[in-house]
Amino acid sequence: MGADNPLYRAVLEGNAKSARSITEDELSRGADPQQLVNEQMIPAMDEVGRLFDCHEYFVPEMLISARAMKSALEVLKPHLAKGGAESKGKVVIGTVKGDLHDIGKNLVSAMLEGAGYEIFDLGTDVPAERFVKAIEEKSATVVALSALLTTTMPAMKTVIDELKNAGLRERVKVVVGGAPVTADFARQIGADGYGDTAPGAVNLVRGLQASSA
Repeated sequence: MGADNPLYRAVLEGNAKSARSITEDELSRGADPQQLVNEQMIPAMDEVGRLFDCHEYFVPEMLISARAMKSALEVLKPHLAKGGAESKGKVVIGTVKGDLHDIGKNLVSAMLEGAGYEIFDLGTDVPAERFVKAIEEKSATVVALSALLTTTMPAMKTVIDELKNAGLRERVKVVVGGAPVTADFARQIGADGYGDTAPGAVNLVRGLQASSA
């Protein structure tokens, strides 16, 4: 477990090929897939977040680690589903209507998946109605909205308004992020929280989930 574990190291160091082969080897030896996630992959991604906060890792390193984590998860997913493994929660994520930027959104998506959440990524240029429909269909408890243009930021409020109209606002936590977005803006539009970095978004979602448990 932890830093001495090959899978932990492969994810932390961003070695996708090793992460995949180690995961396959562990499963062939009868390892518990949920244990691999909880005791090796989630701690590795948490350490990636810590290194980012300490300015030892930057966006490229985070993306590489996220790719390694996804590679291992691809192997584990069928086994997790078969074992009825429960996710930490369901998150719908997307870049709002009019905005085609996705690097930040992809990173947050990968970090949340690495933290054990079930992710439904709607992509970019997502209209409010699609967010609402996905939340209804997937029974998601969190929606994460991204915008990288000041001109598309108002679309975040449109999503919140549509959630209210659909009677869903009380059951879903809304988190927002993106370069021009601020904590003040999040409060103004009635969001539940603002994440300024991908690790920050993960901690935010964890905190919101804990407070509503």
